[in-house]
Amino acid sequence: MYNFTALLLAALSGLFSLSGQASADYRLEKVVEVSRHGVRPPSPDNRRAIEQGSARSWSSWLTRDGELTGHGYTAVWLKGLYQSGYYRRMGLLRDGCPNEGDFYLRASPVQRTRATARALAEAAFPGCSITVHSEAAFDPLFQLPKEKASEQQTALNRHEALRAMGGSLTAAQQRLQPQINALKQVVCQPARPCPAFSQPWRLAVWTNGTVGVEGLDTLAAMAETLRLEWSENKPLNEIAFGQVKNQTELAKLLPLLSVKYDYTNDLPGLAKQGASRLMEQIAAGLRYPPVDNASGAPPDVRWLLYVAHDINIAWLRTLLDFHWQQADYPHGNIPPGGSLVFERWRDKDQRYIRIYFQAQSLAQLRSLTSLSAENPPLVSELSFPGCRKTSVGTLCPYQAAMRRITQYKDNS
Repeated sequence: MYNFTALLLAALSGLFSLSGQASADYRLEKVVEVSRHGVRPPSPDNRRAIEQGSARSWSSWLTRDGELTGHGYTAVWLKGLYQSGYYRRMGLLRDGCPNEGDFYLRASPVQRTRATARALAEAAFPGCSITVHSEAAFDPLFQLPKEKASEQQTALNRHEALRAMGGSLTAAQQRLQPQINALKQVVCQPARPCPAFSQPWRLAVWTNGTVGVEGLDTLAAMAETLRLEWSENKPLNEIAFGQVKNQTELAKLLPLLSVKYDYTNDLPGLAKQGASRLMEQIAAGLRYPPVDNASGAPPDVRWLLYVAHDINIAWLRTLLDFHWQQADYPHGNIPPGGSLVFERWRDKDQRYIRIYFQAQSLAQLRSLTSLSAENPPLVSELSFPGCRKTSVGTLCPYQAAMRRITQYKDNS
């Protein structure tokens, strides 16, 4: 009798659960998104470092170093087309040009972010002449303050970097020697100097609090450049000096890029220093009821889109304690055009937050593949106790999600 009763209760519980899910009426109310810029050549500083570090010239690009390429523009345009179509199907956006309360776009003040913002806007709202809001030169929303960091902040950043390395930079370099050697085999010329691979790593904390590892920074820039060459659809004989024949071989050269994130970007103290203002804007954009714009909150629009850099997303995900690993990318990778997305949903009188990271795969970027429900971007969702999977994704209780978003608010 006991087993029969238990089975009956379990069946009824499942029935009620299915009934509750079937009766849910999820409505997408708000999206706040932080996107990385699209594919670019290495920045001038990175090119200088990787060429000095390998004692050889790297491949040339049609676009000036550090600027969005035509291929990169098309890749993010495809992403914007896919996203806007999804938002229209969900009822967030209407057809045609957006009204004042529909869309707001702000970009970091460099060419590749502003050009990426234009590509996303033109895909989502063709012919609508969307304004890209951007500061002329410096924007504290996306960049560390110009002021010198305090001694306390500098000491904290150094301590957290060493802890991330396991306590010893020398031991970390030795532990990563297989990954270093794999990169060395494709980058260095036989029997020729290759300085970046022979120097001991050195931890540095710059005046504004930024953390760097001399030696690792150059190797990570090499790995990033190889990925960018692949994503740009360069011929195989130009990628990694012709030493990479397929995507699997390329993926084996990328881990040091994630190591750089682990040791120098994904540090709670530095993330709080660098991303508190942006996280406050995200929280204000998601808050219900809306925050008065006069208080410094962003405009109350349905889709609030920021276009920035991988470091901004790395800081934000560190504050959220959000981790991912997608397809052939190494853990925590933030590919060109990848974005951290916050969605506010409503079911009757209950509200929820969905947080996820999405990115085009290595193959989608290289081939400029159209995105669709059958061929979607890679998606990794944040989940924590209280969140649940639904027909529209992993939804987390509104108050719990907002506490997670605001827990590192900078009161200094």
